[in-house]
Amino acid sequence: MFRTVYNLKTPENKGNEEQRKVQFTGGSTYIISLPKKWIDQNHLKKGNMVRLREEEGGVLSIIPTGRVVEQKPEEALLKVSPKDNPDSVIRKVVSAYLVGYNLIRIRAEKQQQLSTEQRYGIKNFARHMLVGTEIVTDTPSELTLQVLLSYPELSIQSALRRMSIITSSMHRDAVTALKTLDHQIAKNVITTDNEVDRFTLYIIRQLKTAVQNPRIIKEIGLTNARDCLGYRLVTKSVERTADHAVNIAENILPLKQRLSAEIIEQIEEMSEIAVSMFETAIDALLRQDFSLAESIIEKTNALALMEKKAVASSQKIAVDEVANMRLIIESVRRTAEYAADIAEVVLNLTVESIISGETAFKQS
Repeated sequence: MFRTVYNLKTPENKGNEEQRKVQFTGGSTYIISLPKKWIDQNHLKKGNMVRLREEEGGVLSIIPTGRVVEQKPEEALLKVSPKDNPDSVIRKVVSAYLVGYNLIRIRAEKQQQLSTEQRYGIKNFARHMLVGTEIVTDTPSELTLQVLLSYPELSIQSALRRMSIITSSMHRDAVTALKTLDHQIAKNVITTDNEVDRFTLYIIRQLKTAVQNPRIIKEIGLTNARDCLGYRLVTKSVERTADHAVNIAENILPLKQRLSAEIIEQIEEMSEIAVSMFETAIDALLRQDFSLAESIIEKTNALALMEKKAVASSQKIAVDEVANMRLIIESVRRTAEYAADIAEVVLNLTVESIISGETAFKQS
């Protein structure tokens, strides 16, 4: 006999479970009985309607009609002192944004006014770092930020793809700056990192909201809760890859003369492999391709050998520039390692594609 267990949880009866036998009646209908205690607690009578909602993992929620499912309020009020450090206020705004509030009010305490530094810092940060956010109220005592972008308008995959394209471009530009010793290109790479951080905050916000409310997982372009963890790890790896492009650029600025053709060629070769691994890893994720992801991991050892040669060559340059060169080489290697980390996430997300479908499941 096949049995199923439904979690019948209410705010007054958390954690209690009962087993109910699925019965077959009328030739085409399956039914289960509901506990009398639960019926009484929810003031239900014969003929009342209930709503059924399928949740993640096959769980079926039974919701009495008229019961309001508790939801997190969409508005956050942050009261700040005019003496608070602007960076501290911005961190509070970021926290409210990440947990999913759509309306964020920043109000000065005790009918005071926000400081000029606070107002400028918050407005500048919101305009440049919070995707889909507009300033809808701007008074001396209060700023109100509203998130206008809805889930389907920019899916997780689309945001991650844009973020990855920017990251790849940053890395290539950084290596170009090294080859030509162009400090302006290096500075542009450092500035562009803000774009990656914007998408990072947006993706984390979407994933946090999905974890708290599984019903929107499909709205943000994912399949299940496990995808949320996988995409969070990938987003962190992409962000760190962009940070290493910035590290390369920052270590170019102190250099005073162009490097030898030998070491430039070695770093360029390493860079092309590392960026190719990174782009392929992202492609494997978006295509959900296990084999493609596996091919990336196998290239990591080859890059480690190339790193040793580049480090040996760096010993021939000026002593005061050796440290910068080694940090540049390390950042190229770390780019490849983060690509391998992304590939490992893809393997975990797509492992079912290589598992034999002959696995037998016993029914009791």
